[in-house]
Parts: sequence; structure tokens; C-alpha cells
Amino acid sequence: MEYVVAGTQGDPVINKIFILGAGAIGSSCGVRLHKKNDVTLIGEKKHVDSINEKGLSVQGEIKGVFRIKADTQIREIPPNSLVVLTTKVYDSEKAIEGIVKLLRKDTTILILQNGIGNEEIVKSVVGERCHVQRGVIHFGAEFLKPGEVNIMKGWIVLGNTEKGTEIAKLFNESGLETRVVADLRKDIWKKLIINCVINPLTAILQIKDYEIVVPSLERVRRGVVEECLEVARAEGVQLERGLMEATDREISGLENYSSMHQDLMKGRRTEIDFLNGKIVEFGRKYGIPTPINESLVSMIKFLEEKNARGVQGK
Repeated sequence: MEYVVAGTQGDPVINKIFILGAGAIGSSCGVRLHKKNDVTLIGEKKHVDSINEKGLSVQGEIKGVFRIKADTQIREIPPNSLVVLTTKVYDSEKAIEGIVKLLRKDTTILILQNGIGNEEIVKSVVGERCHVQRGVIHFGAEFLKPGEVNIMKGWIVLGNTEKGTEIAKLFNESGLETRVVADLRKDIWKKLIINCVINPLTAILQIKDYEIVVPSLERVRRGVVEECLEVARAEGVQLERGLMEATDREISGLENYSSMHQDLMKGRRTEIDFLNGKIVEFGRKYGIPTPINESLVSMIKFLEEKNARGVQGK
């Protein structure tokens, strides 16, 4: 897939940036953007309180303690604001419903989440109130504790639209590498497939991402990819050959714990329904067998239920 790195010329068109759902990924975006922009992180109270008291402590590609504005909710949306949505997909509706009355015609919501089906959820809430843009994140991050995150190197991909190019210019000026691509749908599916391999396997085996790239798991990884590719073709998305090898190469460089692994370790619900679960859903729609993805979904659901039983038993 060919990417274009958006230029860095021109006046900024966004006056305010809210990171709605500032956990690991959201905080990572915020710390990259805040030096040249008016940024406010919107997150859970413990994280917000720690940031406001001591600053955001960052490890990894970027190191230091950064003073960034943080709050538990968006209280008003000024003209020409960008709302970067980084909540879990299943929290999207609730998060957007909380700000829908504040939205303006010149507001843009940029969805930076895993999985597919995100845009439909957001658009069903906002209607024609504002512009909705989808993007794809190609970097990892870990939430270490409230007020502390670990950031990995990577980039964001946006569609080659007028609004996508405007955002990409601003992000690149701010040090958050952003590329634009003619067919964003291909990149969404490519990232979906990578996540369908990484997330359930690392969560079930309780290991870091790169550790799944071993010969003993090759048939499982390949089976996941092949099922995903067949479903993608049924959805009208033709991906390049050699995706299995490209997927292995990308995963080999990821030294973080996946978001699904982190969620299960914290007893939280995962995004499995929007990853492998979507592959199973589409497979049933088109009559395509997806036994490996279905097995992974079942195992993650079991672990979620086990966590829930543990919480109830306390």
C-alpha cells in the first residue's frame, strides 16, 4: 500500500483538540500534540487527577513528565475543534451521547479505534451535526498506572480527503507522524487483520505481541489471516499478496502487551466483538466458515466471563 506523508505547510485550521477517552493510546496522542496545540485529555478521574497534580509521566519513545490539561468531561466545544475519539469501541455511543448537544457544524470527530463498525456507531448518534473522520493507528501504547503511560514509535493513517489532509498537516507539524492514503478502507482492514492475530493470542497466552511470531503458532496465525482475507474479499476489499508475511514482520517489532491482554489483566471487557467477532459475523453473512476466529472469540469470551465471576465473588 502506498502512503503519502502530508505536508507541513499552511495555517492550522483546528483551534482546540480534545482527546476523548485518554487511556494509553489517547494519552500517547495527546503528549505528541500538546506542545503546539491547545489539547485537553478527557479520561477517567484517577488518571485525570494524577495528570493535573503531577503531570503525565511518559516512558518509551518519548520520555519525560508533561503538563497537559486534563478533565473528566468535555464542558464546551469552541469553534473549529477536533474531538479525537480513543475510547473502547463499545463505549463510543455513550461517549458521543455525552457531547452531542455541544457539537457544532465546524466540529470534527476523528475516530482512532480498533476494529470496524466504529463510524456507523458514531454517525448514528451525531447525524449531520458535525463531520466524522476515520483514522488508523499504527503504534502501540501501555497504560502503566494513572498518570503514567508507555509509548511506542509509529504513525497514523487518514483518508486522502480535504479534512483528512488538513488534520494530517496539523499532526505532522506537531510531531505526530500522519500519512494519507487514497483507499483508507484497505488500511482499516489491514489493521483489523493484524489485531485479529495479535490481540486474542497474546491475551490467551499472556505474552507480549512479538512472542506469538514463532513456528509453533504459525498455522494458527495463518488460519486467522486466511479467514480474514476471504471475508474481506466478500466485503469488496482486495488486499495485497504477502499479507501473512507482512503481518509477521510488523508484529515481530512490537514489544508491548496488546490492548486485549491489558484489558483482561484489569478485569475489563475486551473489543473482541469488533475484531475477530466481526470476522465471524461477516462469515455467517456470506456463508464463509471462520472456525479459527470463532474459537478465539469463544476463548476470550470465556476469560471475560471468568473475570466477571471473580468480581461478583468478591
